[in-house]
Amino acid sequence: MQADIVKIGNLVRNKERFVKRRQRILGPNSSTLKALELLTNCYILVQGNTVACMGTYKGLKTVRKIIEDCMNNIHPIYHIKELMIKRELEKDENLKNESWDRFLPKFRKKAVQSKKPKNIKKKEYTPFPPEQTKSKVDLQLESGEYFLKGQKEQKRRESKAQAQAEAVEKNAAKREKSLTAPKEKSRASLSMDNSTNVTKDEVQAMTDKLKAKSKKKKAASEGEGEASLLLTSSKEKKKKKQKAEDSD
Repeated sequence: MQADIVKIGNLVRNKERFVKRRQRILGPNSSTLKALELLTNCYILVQGNTVACMGTYKGLKTVRKIIEDCMNNIHPIYHIKELMIKRELEKDENLKNESWDRFLPKFRKKAVQSKKPKNIKKKEYTPFPPEQTKSKVDLQLESGEYFLKGQKEQKRRESKAQAQAEAVEKNAAKREKSLTAPKEKSRASLSMDNSTNVTKDEVQAMTDKLKAKSKKKKAASEGEGEASLLLTSSKEKKKKKQKAEDSD
């Protein structure tokens, strides 16, 4: 029985990669670790930055190789398959003196296409600083637009003032219309309108009504006069009777 300690902390610099590759040795529910222990006849313990192994010299040698390859991004499942095939081949006596390379699987690394670096042309060195970028005013001065700018603004202001004056005039006209009184018709025109609207039958009916009212008034006045005469005569008779009684 022999022991070996494999240091894995210095094999991978990135901490996240180190944790992921160390987890590959254990596997889900430590299944890969158990498979390695059964195939190599060794006891393996993963702790921190080291892996401790106990077993035969041949088993320790294979375990060290598997751990180092795992930390160099070769999955231990490939070695487990290889060990299983070797165990089966050991049982066959006819293949003891032959090479087992034809039976063993050959795993090739997949060539991942890396991005080609872009050919960036280096600028020629000059001791002088680059030219200053031209401002908007400089460009306007070159094209001559800067001098026409005042004329354009003046035209814009004049057009704006004209539009405002027109709007003020329109509003004033609207106000005057709302304030003007409507034209009144004369009395003569109103009487003419009324006379034209009234028909002859209506005029006749109005005259009949007026005559009937006047007759009623006359009759009432005559009745009142008769009543007043009767009252006065009755009063005089009473006075005479009283005088006669007093004289007796």
